[in-house]
Amino acid sequence: MTLDIPNLKDFDKRLREEAHEEPSLEVPQSEPTKHTQIIAIYGKGGIGKSFTLANLSCMMAEMGKRVLLIGCDPKSDTTSLLFAGKACPTIIETSTRKKLAGEEVAIGDVCYKRNGVFAMELGGPEVGRGCGGRGIIHGFELLEKLGFHDWDFDYVLLDFLGDVVCGGFGLPIARDMAQKVILVASNDLQSLYVANNVCSAVEYFRKMGGNVGVAGLVINKDDGTGEAQAFANSVQIPVLATIPANDDLRKKSANYQIVGTADSQWGSLFAGLADAVGIAPPVRPEPLTQDGLLALFDSKDTGGDVVLEPATDADMRGKNAVVKASLEVVYDDA
Repeated sequence: MTLDIPNLKDFDKRLREEAHEEPSLEVPQSEPTKHTQIIAIYGKGGIGKSFTLANLSCMMAEMGKRVLLIGCDPKSDTTSLLFAGKACPTIIETSTRKKLAGEEVAIGDVCYKRNGVFAMELGGPEVGRGCGGRGIIHGFELLEKLGFHDWDFDYVLLDFLGDVVCGGFGLPIARDMAQKVILVASNDLQSLYVANNVCSAVEYFRKMGGNVGVAGLVINKDDGTGEAQAFANSVQIPVLATIPANDDLRKKSANYQIVGTADSQWGSLFAGLADAVGIAPPVRPEPLTQDGLLALFDSKDTGGDVVLEPATDADMRGKNAVVKASLEVVYDDA
């Protein structure tokens, strides 16, 4: 089986060229037809993407699916949760080490398995020493060399940080590497802002000729206030699952414990999510404006009723402000 994944060489140049083009082509939406569903999961950092994905992948494997989980977040917390807190070597650091030693990277150097789930981390550069987005691109280039086109999986799940808007992190959407996107958010403005940004990216590239759509929203840490559900309704995407703000879940996540299993009290929740993820078609969202996003919340909580007051030249000059004589001609009353 060959997956129709585009070559990623010279990606930076092509993406810059695309960014200057005006979207014009309308693309009809359709359900994925490939055997392997490649799904990119986006959300604000710390919102629970890794918790959701690690447990979802375990439940899918328990249900008899072949699952590959790829962490594309520099924090590398997806596989840490899957492997009970143990960090696996990332593709980027392994590639660098092997290259310096004059050796080739083998699949066993970067891919590990637990509970029936195959998993790897792309990783990222050290702070101030490189571009995280470029690291993502390099990671996928290496996966191509390792035979990514020929791997046989029912699901490939990609964990992407939604706060970062550079080309590398937008790779699945911009280059049609995934068939659909799943958003993870909560009832807070910042996580919904990120979700809305991702919807905007999906809509932009659909107009550019892309095919990626949004399959739906997972509401994590749900406190019942309803803003995330209202957001989903407004952008016209379904809610795939609602994960409550529960102390048991918080503690198990903090202790790297998997709850996406039939033996857990939360097993039915993740089984339902697994079913929904599999059948949800990619749809075109209708992203909100900033004012529309603020309108989902009480104005006293967001400052949504604040009126912008323009600054004046005198304001900017402060004590250096000088009143200049006006050149305006003033006529006496006749």
